[in-house]
Parts: sequence; C-alpha cells; structure tokens
Amino acid sequence: MTIVLTEPPEAEPLTLAEVKAHLRIDQTDEDAGLQALIAVARQHLERETGLCLMAQTLRLILDDWPATGVIQIARGPVQAIEDVCYYDENGTVVHVSLQGHVLDGQNRPARLWLKNRPLPGRALNGIEVTFSAGFGEAATDVPGPLKRAMLIHVGYMHAFRGVLPPDQQPAGIPDGYERLIAAYRLRRL
Repeated sequence: MTIVLTEPPEAEPLTLAEVKAHLRIDQTDEDAGLQALIAVARQHLERETGLCLMAQTLRLILDDWPATGVIQIARGPVQAIEDVCYYDENGTVVHVSLQGHVLDGQNRPARLWLKNRPLPGRALNGIEVTFSAGFGEAATDVPGPLKRAMLIHVGYMHAFRGVLPPDQQPAGIPDGYERLIAAYRLRRL
C-alpha cells in the first residue's frame, strides 16, 4: 500500500501573520524563510499523526483488494472518494462504479467498502483509490491544539535558522509538542 499526494493543499493552517505575531517579528526580511518553516511544520505534523490538516487530494495504490472487502485508508479525515480504478491484463485503466459504496471517512484509519471489486490484471499496483482528505479548506477548520503545536514548532525551527536551512528541518521537537498532538496520533498495536 502506497499513498501519493496528487494535489497539495492550497493554503497552510497557519498564516504568516499568525507566525510573525507568535514570534514577535515586525520586519519582512524573514517572510520567505518563515513560509518555508510553516510548510515543514505542517508536513512533519501530518507524518506524525497520519492526518491531512488542509484539504488535499491523495491516491492510495494497492496490489489487490483486501480479503475483508474493506479498504483501510491510513490518511484522513477522508472527505470523499473521487475515483477508484484498476488496471486490466492489457494495462488499460478501468474505472470502478462508486454506486453503493460505503465510506467511513472519520474513522482512523478511514474505511471504504465497494460493492463491485473486479480483479486487477496486474500483480503489483493494480488498484488506485483517489480521495480528498483534510479538516477543510480554511485554517479555522484545523483543531486548535494542532495549530498550536505547529506554532511552537515553527518557533523552535526559527531559532535554528542559522544552523540548518528549511530543507534540513526539523532540527528538533520543542517541549510540549508531543503533548499537544498526542490525542491526534494514530495508535497501532
């Protein structure tokens, strides 16, 4: 199972103004660096929790249908299933009807049941499920503790800006970060 980002979020959960107010920065000479750190903080938080903070489109790639008939989607919250397709024995893309499908997008992991599950013609990567996930389009849709975790993380990374460039961040995790995101982590046995 592989998940690929096909359409990134159009906005970040934190605005530049929020971050600058948190860091008490008035000048504009660090704006580009702060924007980069906001994106790094979001991406790190999404990896740590398995959540999509802002609306985005992803593709789940499977080798075969699960034996239970229920496809588990590890990224969420899943808002909608946009397309399900498989590759036949000739490598042609065949779209699966979504009529009668059942989606439990708020569950962790999200679950999808399809009425029609034809066998793919490929042994590997034969099935693709395209879905939209995220708390919403607006930053106000993101839970407060996650935004707060991002704020302190951006502040922490900003303190290391002379040591590590944004593409090598995060430099570390600030105190309190783990407590803020603990309730949002996906627990596995």
